[in-house]
Amino acid sequence: MITSRITIFAAAAGFLGMAGLASAKEKGGSGMDNYTKGNQLFESKQYEQALEEFSRAIQANAKQPAFYENRGFAYIALEKGTEAAADFSKAIELTPKDERAYMGRAQASLLQKDYAQALADANKAIELKPDNVIGYKFRGFAEIGLSQWDKAVADFTTANQKNPDDPQNYDRRAWANRNLKNYDAAVADYTTLIEKNPADTEALVRRGATYTSMMQYEKAIADYQAALKLKPDDYDTVQRLQYVQSALAAKNAPAPIATAATPTPTPEKPGLITPLNIGIAMGVLIIIAIIGRLVTRGKAEETSGRIR
Repeated sequence: MITSRITIFAAAAGFLGMAGLASAKEKGGSGMDNYTKGNQLFESKQYEQALEEFSRAIQANAKQPAFYENRGFAYIALEKGTEAAADFSKAIELTPKDERAYMGRAQASLLQKDYAQALADANKAIELKPDNVIGYKFRGFAEIGLSQWDKAVADFTTANQKNPDDPQNYDRRAWANRNLKNYDAAVADYTTLIEKNPADTEALVRRGATYTSMMQYEKAIADYQAALKLKPDDYDTVQRLQYVQSALAAKNAPAPIATAATPTPTPEKPGLITPLNIGIAMGVLIIIAIIGRLVTRGKAEETSGRIR
């Protein structure tokens, strides 16, 4: 998957933190109590209840973009991309230059696998706030969805520079590099993840798969075995290990011993006296006789003085 529930929740919570409460002049406005309660419920991961409070806030004040944005994040946490996109679109209508609304709609579009829309919204969010690391991350997700591997590598590199502690930046950059056949770069990112978290079985398996693509079977086997020690029941990894062990055995198998080829016997040349040749000769003699007969037919016999 391009995004995970952990990513969705973390990003949504981060956006709520950026949005904060409405500005001071709006604190006494209608819907603020529901909005505040909705934020508290969201932070405690009570997403359905938060959704209800944000909806009440919108009913009380339909002109407050933050209400739509935070309800949109609650929808995202519940993996309801269509509803989330509608709320973020309304927030964009109310505040066309709020990068949070574009970020939110980009994330909703990623949930719906609408990568072109996600890319457009991430571009707009970065344009409005170039220092926002999540904008580059979401744009990288969209580019992976569109198989724009070079661009994804560049965006995850930028995201990594801004936030080197986010493991997903390394993982997704490694995936993009694998698709570019930049295997050494991919191995480097997976190695960083493993160094940061030696119990990261996914990084071990993915590095093993990368080593397999490089035909470095011994290293692949070591990674798969390490992953199986941490997660023995992973049948997919068991199959990967069996495959690479077979590949290594085939690679190391001795070459077959060459055997001398049996020469093809040369057929003996037949002698001159063969039934065929005899038949040909007799035919020739008969033809000569016939020709001779034809030549002499009609000629007067020579006479002689001898008495017969």
